[in-house]
Amino acid sequence: METAETVYECKARGNFRKLNLSPLVGDDVKFSVNENAENRIEAILPRKNSLVRPPLANLDQLFIVSSIVDPGINTFIIDKLIAIAEYKKIEPIIIITKTDVDDSYKRYAKIYKASGFKTVECSNVDMRGIEEVKSLLKGKISAFTGNTGVGKSSLLNSIDKELTLKTGETSKKLGRGKHTTRHSELFKVCGGYVADTPGFSSLDFEKCERILKDDLFECFREFEPYFGQCKFSTCSHINEKGCAVCSAVENGEIQKSRHDSYIQMYNDVKDIKEWEIKK
Repeated sequence: METAETVYECKARGNFRKLNLSPLVGDDVKFSVNENAENRIEAILPRKNSLVRPPLANLDQLFIVSSIVDPGINTFIIDKLIAIAEYKKIEPIIIITKTDVDDSYKRYAKIYKASGFKTVECSNVDMRGIEEVKSLLKGKISAFTGNTGVGKSSLLNSIDKELTLKTGETSKKLGRGKHTTRHSELFKVCGGYVADTPGFSSLDFEKCERILKDDLFECFREFEPYFGQCKFSTCSHINEKGCAVCSAVENGEIQKSRHDSYIQMYNDVKDIKEWEIKK
């Protein structure tokens, strides 16, 4: 446990297990310091959000890292991660890496900027965008997610040289290497905290978080101005006549790739019931 003065090693109270409650990295807690016994976490304060895998709480930001080449951008994966972040009340920030290689990144940056998301174009070669990412970390609890090869580790190294992350090697600061994460931690970086780097893959995130169809609309922020404007109250915003969202797509007010992702996500979960997720 970290306070303004120092860090304490603590164990959770035994009755947390009876309450089906476990402390998560990022939790705000009350704890007791005992000179002749173990320090104890006495209470976990209310969380504004939490994730299953990795087990984290109270995130402010999720940096979604994609590369323009090797591997190329997959807008559906980005959009799914954005939707999950929105659902969890975490601010998504889009990072496009390897922008020194191919200028087609401009087309994708335009999509996400037009959709209302902070989007940073980065290169670990000419260092473009690095200072902007550093400024976004200050005073926040953040996590980085992205698939292998997108340049996430290189980006983190450019942000904080002490991380010394290399593919397949162990970080001197984090004490672990590629695909070896067994627990989550917070690390002080650029005046804020970065959670669980570098083992937070988009695949982990997608597997463990689901959004029901009735909640999906609110996870696409650019749809919000059209809420309640459809001809039918039961509109699913797929291809119905009188759908305000579909009209906005046709008029170029909503990006087509974003709406395509919404349709795919809707179809993926349309037959799933709430009790099946909670089971």
